[in-house]
Amino acid sequence: MSRQITLDTETTGLDPLNGDRIVEIGCVEVIDRRITENHFHVYINPERDVPEDAVAIHGLTNEFLGDKPVFAAVAQDFCNFIKGAELIIHNASFDVGFLNAELKQAGFPTVDELATNVIDSLAMAKNMFPGKRNNLDALCERLEIDNSERTLHGALLDAELLADVYLRLTRGQNSLMIDNYLDAATTSDDGSTPIDKTPVIVLAASEDEMKEHEAVLDAIEKENKGKACIWRIEDIPETKEE
Repeated sequence: MSRQITLDTETTGLDPLNGDRIVEIGCVEVIDRRITENHFHVYINPERDVPEDAVAIHGLTNEFLGDKPVFAAVAQDFCNFIKGAELIIHNASFDVGFLNAELKQAGFPTVDELATNVIDSLAMAKNMFPGKRNNLDALCERLEIDNSERTLHGALLDAELLADVYLRLTRGQNSLMIDNYLDAATTSDDGSTPIDKTPVIVLAASEDEMKEHEAVLDAIEKENKGKACIWRIEDIPETKEE
């Protein structure tokens, strides 16, 4: 039996090292590629104020969270739910960083000690769709998943959507991602369907076009008082992308 869990959190901000805390955890169980009705969902009192910019994202106010349990009170149940499972998280480093900070403060094992593996679905999507938007809303639109109820971020709803997204991203040779490549294929004698290998035509920019491109980048850097243009930065840091 393969047990996987899609997981999402909502927080008071972007950095647990600056005192930001988790305010909601949502988990959805997937067994042998089938979504079950076994969910874990909890709102958490962060024991601090929730900034207005965070409330604008997930709608969880100080008043709403005031009577909810603190993380330490739900930590054991959370650990029991994810123990021995493979976790699927969109932009995993963000959520795992917060979870590990909370678990450490409450005296519990880290995510890596509890789960068998962590899959970053954002990294997977970027590999499949390079150069495209790969947040959860964009993937739902691309993969034809109904996300009309997602007016605000919510950990359980996002975990449910992520389960659908992950299953479609990994559904094999009938995957939506390669359907277009199979349209021109022919059936072989053994009944298999090989992928059409028509060469891809690549048009390289001319020397003059490259000079014009560099001139545009120079102008952008000048407008930004010499700050390096993003297209000239090799290592761009990751941000929270849902």
